[in-house]
Amino acid sequence: MRIPMKIVLLAVAVLGSLFLAGVSRSQAAYPANGIEGMWDGVLGGQLHLVVTITKSSGGELGGTMNSVDQHAVLALSNVTLHGDALRFEVPRVGGVYEGKLKKNGRDISGSWTQSGVAAQALDFTRRAGSGGSSNGSAGGTSNGTSAEEVPKAEHTPKPVAPLFDAAIPNAPAAFKADGNWHLVYELHIANLDKWEYAFTRIEVVSADGTQKTLATFSGADLDGMFIHPGVHNAEKVSKLAAGEFGVLFLWVTFDRLEDIPAAIAERISVKIGDYPEALSIVTPATSVNKNPVVAISSPLLGEDWAAANGPSNTSNHRRALTPINGHAYISQRFAIDWVQVYPDGKTYQGDPSDNKNYRAYGTEIHAVADGVVTQVGDGIPQNTPGAKSLAVPITLETIGGNHVIMDIGNGLFAFYAHMQPGSLRVKVGDKVMRGQVLGLLGNTGNSSEPHLHFQICNANSELGSEGLPYAFASFEVQGKAGEDKLSMFPGGPVKHEMEIPTEDEIVRFQDVGK
Repeated sequence: MRIPMKIVLLAVAVLGSLFLAGVSRSQAAYPANGIEGMWDGVLGGQLHLVVTITKSSGGELGGTMNSVDQHAVLALSNVTLHGDALRFEVPRVGGVYEGKLKKNGRDISGSWTQSGVAAQALDFTRRAGSGGSSNGSAGGTSNGTSAEEVPKAEHTPKPVAPLFDAAIPNAPAAFKADGNWHLVYELHIANLDKWEYAFTRIEVVSADGTQKTLATFSGADLDGMFIHPGVHNAEKVSKLAAGEFGVLFLWVTFDRLEDIPAAIAERISVKIGDYPEALSIVTPATSVNKNPVVAISSPLLGEDWAAANGPSNTSNHRRALTPINGHAYISQRFAIDWVQVYPDGKTYQGDPSDNKNYRAYGTEIHAVADGVVTQVGDGIPQNTPGAKSLAVPITLETIGGNHVIMDIGNGLFAFYAHMQPGSLRVKVGDKVMRGQVLGLLGNTGNSSEPHLHFQICNANSELGSEGLPYAFASFEVQGKAGEDKLSMFPGGPVKHEMEIPTEDEIVRFQDVGK
């Protein structure tokens, strides 16, 4: 069984007093230079460990570490005892222990380091009746430890039911892109069990009597859709340790709007601990919004606009899960960073550290709909492209740079970010008409080069809101941006109506007024 990394790392990070569980305080004498036997310790005040050290007939040391709370037994390697200095490694988790055996032969004082984490104090006390005897002692193992005392990994009994909580925090709304219809949403999963959960298959099904399969994800595809928020260096796999939380990013595509059901559910298959068979459950139904999304006009005019970080299931915007005031939002779920490219695929000519050399710089930004200005930010100086630091520290107030938020009705807000300082032509309370100029494109806030960050969301906040799909009334796709090159359509631009461009598409906007 793979040891659940989250719990181990947490134990390393938490400093606590040492608590020795089930340790006899017998004052019986032990050989001062004997290390074989069973040793009890607690890491970080919460993770109980039993280390068993053995000696082979050839005199080589070895053994195991039993992480009792995690039901995992891990092999030790490179076990050495030089004088009173003990050292061993646990390769499975990248751990190293270094300690000193005290003269009483009963206690070891030392420290544990794991995967570059700062050393954590870890002491051990010899379990009563273990160790100290010579190899081949009667009634014991070859290392002097009685057979009944050797720790064994606990096997997972047949589960009654999967004990996890799966919830969809935001019901999906159907939208059109690239000629197809799509549903985009997240599934939040919490493992409420003591065993590791390995999710093997997730099927999106219609929430009716047929439970028709709409999409299936497994293997590497499923792993790539799964994240472990807050767990640094987590494996990119669809597994959850005991008590761990994960997020699954789902994107389901349909040929026609009529193919999308009124409600969906998920059939989730999971393996629990080391129990050999997967169990499956079907989640409660979630309603789907099939009403047409808001139709807007373009915020920009002209050709060769690349939809950087645009809608896809892997873009940075798609996965920007941001906790604000105790709630995690994805305000940028359908956001686009609009940059303008030259035929060679670059966004600038000449010195790349000069904002004025970027093709998009200074472009007029237009209102995408009639509305009322609800928020503006101005006075933030511009960044130098390619610089190691930004012009101002990034906070919740400065992340969007100079920006405008408009209430465009029906609970929808349009957000325009990273504008030039002093270029804003509106103020809070202004009533704005579709196509009206709001300001000029710049490079402010959390921005690496001149571009327009644009999104539609459900609140007057650039981050404390949910990003919603939208549709441009009309645009033309010229091609696709790739690594340092453009792939332009040989037959010319292709017109799209009532759709949203997807990541890296090259777009031409011919009219900002419709």
